[in-house]
Amino acid sequence: MQIDDQHIQSIWYDMETDSVNIIDQTRLPHEFKIVALQNLHDACHAITKMQVRGAPLIGVTAAYGLYLALRKDPASLDEAIKDLSATRTTAVNLRWALQRVEQVLLSTTLNQRAAKALETAQLIEKEDIAICQSIGDYGAPILKSLWRAKDSSQSIVNVLTHCNAGALATVDSGTALSVVYQAVSAGIPVHVWVDETRPRNQGAALTCWELGQHDIPHTLIVDNAGGHLMQQGDIDVVLVGSDRTTLDGDVCNKIGTYLKALAASDNNVPFYAALPVSSFDFSVDSDVIPIEQRAAEEVSHITGIDEAGLFRQVRIAPRDVAISNYGFDITPARLVTGLITELGVFEANRDSLKQLLKRP
Repeated sequence: MQIDDQHIQSIWYDMETDSVNIIDQTRLPHEFKIVALQNLHDACHAITKMQVRGAPLIGVTAAYGLYLALRKDPASLDEAIKDLSATRTTAVNLRWALQRVEQVLLSTTLNQRAAKALETAQLIEKEDIAICQSIGDYGAPILKSLWRAKDSSQSIVNVLTHCNAGALATVDSGTALSVVYQAVSAGIPVHVWVDETRPRNQGAALTCWELGQHDIPHTLIVDNAGGHLMQQGDIDVVLVGSDRTTLDGDVCNKIGTYLKALAASDNNVPFYAALPVSSFDFSVDSDVIPIEQRAAEEVSHITGIDEAGLFRQVRIAPRDVAISNYGFDITPARLVTGLITELGVFEANRDSLKQLLKRP
């Protein structure tokens, strides 16, 4: 991604310090801070506290977490996998990355495990960059088609996003936002309506920050405004990411995604999810996907900076109120126009997606 005219990834290995560097997303958009992960605890903390977030990035971070653990104790593989697995329950890339590294290490001697884990984590990192580029390549023509269908050549394509599916959710460029970035690079005029995405405000804090860095026109809206904008004809397409998608095409994503899909269906607005193949879970149906219940404090409090530029957390709810904080919901396949992957755009149904089972 571009940050102050410099290219930087969301995560990378620093050979000189033998550490894994991340952008601390809990400080954005007010402060750009790099954090060095030095051990397994640091990696688990980064995932749990959402210093890193987004299914693909969580997976890469977990892979590097195994390296950091094995660097200290080559015999700690099982314990490290257990600790990392417990950090987040919904995003399937976490499990996918851990299993991939584990399979490589099963045939590796103890004294070579750390080196092999690092090599595999770096490979997953590089693959994620290429995958996101391909997602953008396949998705950009959708925006181009919508633009060409407009009455005036001066019109723009209005995209509605929910949560953040940009470079900060991956190693680089993102999933849903990769489609936007590629479309803009191809000369397609795009404007993004950005859902704030309560309770953690990833849209307001992360998506707006990313789009601003790339000088892409965008407008921040409250989560409940999307349906109104669709009724007014101000949205051409809804474009989101996914933390886990089933073989039947049901999309598990940030809480509130389902409501956007319902509004899109009612207003004949196409609804697409952009995701890597590693975010598919062909082993479960949507009714058994574990939905995270996150901390009540995310709902009862809000964090920002005051007029003096200091970070503050303030309570916005009564002290004794009962709070439910589901992190994700599931959008049924019938509401999904298509699934944009690095292998192409697929229909949200078993007949179309079973092609992915045949991939090499």
